Amino acid sequence: MKRALITFACALALAGCAQLPSRTAGSVAQLRFIGEQRLPWHQQYQGTLVGGLSGIDYDAANDEWVMICDDRSQHNAARYYRARLEFDLHAFKSAQLTSVATLLQPDGSPYPSKEAYKPGAGAVPDLEAMRVDPRDASIWYSSEGDVRLGLDPFVRHATRNGRYLATLPLPPMFTVSKEHKSGPRNNQAFEGISFTPDGNTLWVSLEGPMYQDGPEPDPEHGAPSRITHFTRDGKVLGQYVYPLDAIPAKPGPGMAADNGISEILAVSDSKLLVLERAGVQATDGSYRTFVRIYEVDTAGATDVQQLPTLKGATFTTLKKRLVLDLDSLGLPMIDNLEGIAFGPRLANGHASLMLVSDDNFNKSEVTQFLLFEVIP
Repeated sequence: MKRALITFACALALAGCAQLPSRTAGSVAQLRFIGEQRLPWHQQYQGTLVGGLSGIDYDAANDEWVMICDDRSQHNAARYYRARLEFDLHAFKSAQLTSVATLLQPDGSPYPSKEAYKPGAGAVPDLEAMRVDPRDASIWYSSEGDVRLGLDPFVRHATRNGRYLATLPLPPMFTVSKEHKSGPRNNQAFEGISFTPDGNTLWVSLEGPMYQDGPEPDPEHGAPSRITHFTRDGKVLGQYVYPLDAIPAKPGPGMAADNGISEILAVSDSKLLVLERAGVQATDGSYRTFVRIYEVDTAGATDVQQLPTLKGATFTTLKKRLVLDLDSLGLPMIDNLEGIAFGPRLANGHASLMLVSDDNFNKSEVTQFLLFEVIP
């Protein structure tokens, strides 16, 4: 019976692979904007508050999109949504939610809020990225952890209904430090994940530099951020430095500004699209968001996995090529875009590409989907 069940499970996995066409573009020369859709602010769906959509991916086996919510179990338990996004080569027609699933901890319980958290009992979620497993349409998702609570970032594997399957083993360098001596900065950890096209390995990106690697970006200087290539069982295949741009504008006096990687998307085994996003606060407290999509290639870049610190080290960074500055679209609003994914092929055979924004549950922001045709 055990052997039969294993055989059946393998058959299901292979069947899932057969249903999943290649979602990558092979190469990305440029992106052609097709259209935009938005969800209403504070939309209620099946007893949950919709917002904070920080990651997106396409489930080809079920012709649905998955979107993770970064609600830290404040409004509702940590969760992800599924949606149908209707479009073609010429128009983006509609965006409709189809289901919601609660994500569960290893013990089968929902993730607690910060107020309900007890040290040693699970983790407070800060969920930022989600991918559909190319092998069987299960899901993988990341959390940034919490430096103040001593919670490490993680990448976890779950069933479609949110039941926990496994946690990706991580090297010690990603352990947080309350003393801010090493490890990821608070709210700047695992912001992006992406499978390679064959589904055998995955990439994980930090939003910004780790404490030991130097200061954060400012309007005069960029900063180094590490992107790591893992096997599915946690072996590090390589780690590379992505050079973040300087913050593209100066904030108002005493106001905030930042810049970091908000998501990554594998184009091939060695090439990635990087969604780089900056937020700059004006004197009146309002924010302007700057979003650029770059393509990077590991060819010629230094594998830095053995470097405990980048300060004073000699290495070659990933080379960046600008694919699109979203300011060039002339849209009324470019919001806090945090998710990027390839979708189904368009009628001309080109890949589609979707972006989604995190509205931070803030009335002055929006949940927007931006659709593009990939020009190879």
